[in-house]
Amino acid sequence: DATMKEPLLLPTTFPNILVTPNMGIAVGMASNICSFNLSEICDGTIALLRKPNLSVEKMMELVKAPDFSGGGILIYDKAQLHQIYETGSGSFRLRARYVYDKENNCIDILEIPYSTTIELILNKISELVKEGKLKEITDFRDEIDLSGFKLTLDLRKGVDPDALMQKLFKMTPLQTSFSVNAIALVKGRPRLLTLKDCISNFVEHRHEVVIRRTKYELRKAEERAHILEGLIIASDNIDEVVRIIRASKTPQDAQRNLEARFNLDELQSKAIVDMRLSQLTGLRQEDLHNEFDELQAKIAYYNQILTDDELCRKVIKDELIEVKEKYADERKTQIMPSAEEFNAEDFYADDEVVVTISHMGYIKRTPLAEFRAQGRG
Repeated sequence: DATMKEPLLLPTTFPNILVTPNMGIAVGMASNICSFNLSEICDGTIALLRKPNLSVEKMMELVKAPDFSGGGILIYDKAQLHQIYETGSGSFRLRARYVYDKENNCIDILEIPYSTTIELILNKISELVKEGKLKEITDFRDEIDLSGFKLTLDLRKGVDPDALMQKLFKMTPLQTSFSVNAIALVKGRPRLLTLKDCISNFVEHRHEVVIRRTKYELRKAEERAHILEGLIIASDNIDEVVRIIRASKTPQDAQRNLEARFNLDELQSKAIVDMRLSQLTGLRQEDLHNEFDELQAKIAYYNQILTDDELCRKVIKDELIEVKEKYADERKTQIMPSAEEFNAEDFYADDEVVVTISHMGYIKRTPLAEFRAQGRG
């Protein structure tokens, strides 16, 4: 826009480095930061604001696992995620989400891992079919339309869909690993950051932003209050003010005369002289006094923020709650425990879920209504 200045930083109200996947390579260093759910990240940040020495275990309760906009299923391995949270480095597995259409004997793949594409998947399936390694499939096609993503696999009679998907997870990009290497610039220097480091640095940054914003708002409020003091004096002596302005030869003379008569400064006298006569005579004392009182309350609040670190942290927390209430949504990426992490009690916690465990160790948690809709009992 032809200006000579550009912002060095953006005053984001939440740790967006953790809500959007970030990948990059520079000066021999690679960075790959996975995304998390906005609601969970806000909860984790608020918890860290309240308790700076929050443990990794407690953080894992609040920020359950990475979450990607494209959905899919994350294979939950607590040890792997603990390593990522504690060190900023590690990997986890993502796989596609699918449903079996019994009536048409086909598998509909509805979500795929973040780090792959439908082209890569189709190319790999095509290659395996040509090599005779996928005889269970009679046809496959891209059925993406306005209703969303869908990759359909037509099956031969008698094929076990879960067993086939396990095979595809091993042989195609329908299951991938996401390698985390959370390197980011901190005060201009690259650092490997833990999840807690990322949030702590955001809190520090946000604290600085709130302080700078408050100083700016305080200055504006004090400037306006100062002008109002002059306008209140003018409204109390409106007839004499109008007489002095009309008797003055120039606006500058009017300012000097007002300053001498009412002990005003240049800013106050200029604000009075710059007003049209109709505005000047229409000044209402009650409105001026109400605005002045409101500004005094704001000035006291801004000064309190600047001197009370606890109040400043509360401002950060309140803004995080506002962001969460306005923008947060449900997780897109479902969490499925690995065979080692599977706990039947977690999955049979209510009567609305059916858990199936295939002979290959595949654990699937299906809503009861969806399970019945598939014609599976």
